Amino acid sequence: MSKIKVVLFMGGDSGEYEVSIASSSQIKNHLDPERFEVYPVLIRGGKWYFTDENGIQIPFDRNYHCLQIGNDNVRFDCAFIAIHGTPGEDGKLQGYLDIAGIPYTTCDVTTSALTFNKYFCNDLAKQYGVKVANTIILRQGETWNPDSLVKEVGLPCFIKPNKAGSSVGVSKVYDIAGIEAAINKAFAEDDEVLVQQFIKGREMACGVFTMNGEVEVFPVTEVISKNDFFDYQAKYTEGLASEITPAPITKEQSTECRQLTEYMYRKFNCKGVVRFDYFLTDNEWWFLEVNTVPGFSSESIIPKQAKAAGFELKDFFGSLIDEALRNKKH
Repeated sequence: MSKIKVVLFMGGDSGEYEVSIASSSQIKNHLDPERFEVYPVLIRGGKWYFTDENGIQIPFDRNYHCLQIGNDNVRFDCAFIAIHGTPGEDGKLQGYLDIAGIPYTTCDVTTSALTFNKYFCNDLAKQYGVKVANTIILRQGETWNPDSLVKEVGLPCFIKPNKAGSSVGVSKVYDIAGIEAAINKAFAEDDEVLVQQFIKGREMACGVFTMNGEVEVFPVTEVISKNDFFDYQAKYTEGLASEITPAPITKEQSTECRQLTEYMYRKFNCKGVVRFDYFLTDNEWWFLEVNTVPGFSSESIIPKQAKAAGFELKDFFGSLIDEALRNKKH
């Protein structure tokens, strides 16, 4: 039986580039070589290329959706998307793959684009009856007043890019004097910035994916950062955060979080593996955000949750490809 040819997209053009490289390395190392033939393709600055064993860069042909390796045209059965941020998490790459007729391991164009925009995503979550922090959106070129912002969301508050992940460009602001610098920092990452109410509580994360057509919800993880909040440094520097799986919460709280996660996964029409983040405050769950291409590195939450749920990473990553092929559009 011939192996399934998989193009593993990695890199991207966001501040999460290094995280994507780490994620793709773990995916490639754990995909079963007896089943899959994996070709990592780096997307960066408009270039798409595969690097062969001799270090030669071979361009990915975007017109014919293949790699020309020697005399062979390598065409792909499936795309495994491991790009966090643009263009892998915002729907752009998904749109290309839909046109190319290549199934992929993530949410579709609509869900990816909508959930990547935190403001739209939060607004929709509110409509679904989920608690969401009060949020103001600022767009590049608009005028804003620090006093008005504080009056609306209070202090401390979070200021973050609207379309970015891994807490890149995020600040926790304690006084009016710090607002301008935090907004400028966020605008350096995106043309839209969110000023968001601070919700005091315990930070939780819950992964969910589809396997054999059935939604599987992972155990809940509690995230305890040694920094002021779970920022980029805490997420990817060993020893700066504790991630406890399963979270030390009551059975009822765990059930409620996992049910809420499945509900949101279905309502957003998600595909592949997705991670939902929350704050648990006074026994109530507040929605923080959804990551439709969560981290897969050794430091990331999803691989740890998969192992806690009894999955071998080889089987887990393979199941994501199997599900993508099962849902292939004809």
